[in-house]
Amino acid sequence: MILIGQYDSPFVRRVAIAMRLYGMPFEHRPWSVFGDAEKIAAYNPLMRVPTLVLNTGEALVESFAIIDALDQLAPPALLMMPPAGAERREAMRVCALATGLADKAVSLVYETAIHKRATQAWVERCRSQISGTLRELDMSRMLHPTEWWFGKGIGHADVTVGCVLRFLGEAHPGLFDLADGWPLLAAHAARCEALEPFQEIQQPFHVTPPKAGAAE
Repeated sequence: MILIGQYDSPFVRRVAIAMRLYGMPFEHRPWSVFGDAEKIAAYNPLMRVPTLVLNTGEALVESFAIIDALDQLAPPALLMMPPAGAERREAMRVCALATGLADKAVSLVYETAIHKRATQAWVERCRSQISGTLRELDMSRMLHPTEWWFGKGIGHADVTVGCVLRFLGEAHPGLFDLADGWPLLAAHAARCEALEPFQEIQQPFHVTPPKAGAAE
């Protein structure tokens, strides 16, 4: 399989780490959505990452759809999502909140570092949405005082939140102090980053300005 995208994207990173935890080998192509848009377009007309090319040649897009496909390929004993019921719904909710938070963090990057316009109302709205989501995730973690979010084994919720928190801290340093405001999330992020797959699969965040006329 071929995973397209750079590891400073929390969406690409969550897929790559899940694949490592599932023991699924893959070739990594660290293409940028700006600098390598034409290469990505050959597999994904949206020119977005992550894109996962299966051994069949099928190209999967969007991290949720990719994770779902990986779950179907993984050995049942290794599955990283509760199988059914309220626990599965909560795990899916945690993942959705975390990826939604990442979307807002990316929007802030676009607004301030790429578009360079920093519309105050939009910036404040994004900050409010991120802070509110951090509170919600912190509350969920408080209600699940287990080794990992949903038991003894690491799951997609753990990986997704860990990847998103790393991105948030690097993309917006000093803006959201996890240790002060959301200590459970800070501890969770530290625990994730101490694991070998997280240490292996990482890339410092860096803003690459788009070329003229490049798609977002």
